[in-house]
Amino acid sequence: MKLAKNIQRLGTESAFKILAEAKKLESEGKKIIHLSLGQPDFKSPKHVVEATKKALDDGHHGYVLPNGTIECRQAVTRKIKKLYNADIDPERVIIMPGGKPTMYYAITLFGEPGAEIIYPDPGFPIYESMINYTGAKPVPINMLENKDFSINPEKVLSLINENTRLLILNNPNNPTGAFTEKNKIDKLAEGLKKFPNVAILSDEIYSRQIFDEKKMPTFFNYPYLYDRLIILDGWSKAYSMTGWRLGWSVWPEKLIEHVIKFCVNNHSCVNAAIQHGAIAALDGPDDPINLMMEKFSKRRKLIFDGLNDINGIECVMPGGGFYAFPKVADTGLSGIDFAKKCLYEADLIYLYTVVVDDRKHDIHQEQPFLCLLYLKRPLVVCKLLLNSRSIRTYNSGSCVC
Repeated sequence: MKLAKNIQRLGTESAFKILAEAKKLESEGKKIIHLSLGQPDFKSPKHVVEATKKALDDGHHGYVLPNGTIECRQAVTRKIKKLYNADIDPERVIIMPGGKPTMYYAITLFGEPGAEIIYPDPGFPIYESMINYTGAKPVPINMLENKDFSINPEKVLSLINENTRLLILNNPNNPTGAFTEKNKIDKLAEGLKKFPNVAILSDEIYSRQIFDEKKMPTFFNYPYLYDRLIILDGWSKAYSMTGWRLGWSVWPEKLIEHVIKFCVNNHSCVNAAIQHGAIAALDGPDDPINLMMEKFSKRRKLIFDGLNDINGIECVMPGGGFYAFPKVADTGLSGIDFAKKCLYEADLIYLYTVVVDDRKHDIHQEQPFLCLLYLKRPLVVCKLLLNSRSIRTYNSGSCVC
């Protein structure tokens, strides 16, 4: 077989590779605490599950529109209105099987040889993977320049040139847990007025997971960008529905036709019955989200304090999402080596992590980091004691997080 050359440029998501490795260890009888794959450890809300069951019982088994049922798209616009007081036409909403299709379609629409696409680094690995796949040039935003890993508007704007087609932003950020405040987003949005030919993909999948009672500085706040703005959000993180594969995105009117063609050629439509559950989630009470965030707040402090109490490790307090992003350079280990010791050499419990230690970029060579998900039940918190040959665990005692 002779494969297309661009398939060699397609990357992957390390979390799934490590998941396979961890599952192998589990099959050998080893206990693994999973701290990598970005999914909450809460069940999907009961009323959402019941609405989906009812839809199945009622016979919603067939194809629906490729862009989603009108009822589901209207539910999305109602939620946007409630959260952000923005009026969005349901025809601009597309229901997707998760968040990745929006990334895939947006990058494919703008990426080709000679084009440049700006993306956050560290960031969700699919951004860079898909940019490379299209043949476009990936232009990283160095998220490690600021101590809190937040977006630097001036830096972002300085990366734009005549070849820039698309700017990808993610706030709150995966994997750093950084949250960029509205004043910075305001400045960035204002600066983008000077670059009318640059499209924007704002990945806001963690919009409901922001701490300290702060508000989401959504790009819905800037109607003057709507004609080139794509906003990605969904159900996975907020409603603990990762395995449902359900997301939504809002697109400029002039791109809708092209995106629907992608949907038709790729997945036809999103599961009909699941869209009834999606409506129930959006129109129902936010109690499940509030409970989850109450738990996450306790876990965040626990792991932040625990990590910073370890010699050689520094960790910034996460502002959103459910990730901690400790710097392990002073341990003498790279992020990869540190993670392997966690996985294979812990005395009591094997820890499983996602690593950001990309030797391709100079910014990471002296600053190895790794990403830990503190959303999992930290009855045993990773207070990792780096002794001569092993990493031990720290029992947090009566933690009820």
